[in-house]
Amino acid sequence: MDIHTETTKITTEQDMPNEGRRNMMKMTGAGIVALGISSLASSQAFAQSSIALTDEWDKKFAKSDKVDHKKVTFKNRYGITLAADLYQPKNSTGKLPAIVVGGPFGAVKEQSSGLYAQIMAEQGFVTLAFDPSYTGESGGEPRNIASPDINTEDFSAAVDCIGMQANVDRQRIGMIGICGWGGMALNAVAVDKRVKAVVASTMYDMTRVMSKGYNDSVTLEQRTQTLEQLSQQRWQDAEKGTPVYQPSYNVLKGGEAQFMLDYHDYYMTPRGYHSRAVNSGNAWSQTTPLSFMNMPLLTYISEISPRPVLFIHGEKAHSLYMAKTAYENAAEPKELMVIPGASHVDLYDQVDVIPFEKLTSFFKQHLA
Repeated sequence: MDIHTETTKITTEQDMPNEGRRNMMKMTGAGIVALGISSLASSQAFAQSSIALTDEWDKKFAKSDKVDHKKVTFKNRYGITLAADLYQPKNSTGKLPAIVVGGPFGAVKEQSSGLYAQIMAEQGFVTLAFDPSYTGESGGEPRNIASPDINTEDFSAAVDCIGMQANVDRQRIGMIGICGWGGMALNAVAVDKRVKAVVASTMYDMTRVMSKGYNDSVTLEQRTQTLEQLSQQRWQDAEKGTPVYQPSYNVLKGGEAQFMLDYHDYYMTPRGYHSRAVNSGNAWSQTTPLSFMNMPLLTYISEISPRPVLFIHGEKAHSLYMAKTAYENAAEPKELMVIPGASHVDLYDQVDVIPFEKLTSFFKQHLA
């Protein structure tokens, strides 16, 4: 795999037609949220829940013959039951290092996070890919709601769960966050000192993009208008007793920017479509952006140090600027790896593009 770190300035919109670029710059608040965006009976904390889990292998990747897999459930600090897939190297012995994986924003564990988890399990790690609260097979009502606080907590609850496994060394736990869950993972690790190393792959800072738009293009007037609309929407939701949802995601109407076409190619085709994924023709609630628009998610990113953080991003990703800012604000030890020619979505599932060799060496070094 010919991969190197690229440090030169990259123009993320250079390949976009003018119409697509204008559409991208217009997206704010409610529009941006569309992107990405067996129980453990040994412990009372992980008691059997009432959520139903599928028995079939309905992942968007083939099942590995090098890994043992089972579904598990666990509760987060708010009492919401989460569903996850636990992957373990076959015939492993002793206490192993472990990694929890989440993302992308609006995806489910049967997609990108599960792929990352299974491949890292092949490399000798116990891994856990989970559905965030209110999505996928996890609990929480109403459905398809996101929260920078609750979803950050979901990562730490996943650490709780994986650390309860008899074959996991609690002193060697790492974390991978993908796309919008990359920012969540960084936020979680800043406060959760149990995590010894973290990777943010093709990351979004969801609070930044929802409150400021792409490339921080949203004016105060535009932000105020969006907040006025969302505030009025609360009256309608309160009167009906149920939330109103946004239009179906990743349904093309023509004139979209290239990155929107890339999202469609993943979420709405056999490559990555999954009926439980928010981004696969479903939608977040109209008011989901509210909590994101008033919370800078990465305020304390420097407090991850002295634990290492690795940013992995595509050279042609429209979101690269968010990873660069996060990298600049993080403290050493840190690394930004830019994959030549790669788009944002390439790092979801293209195993010949995702630098799994780098991920393996990073975690083997820092979870030793």
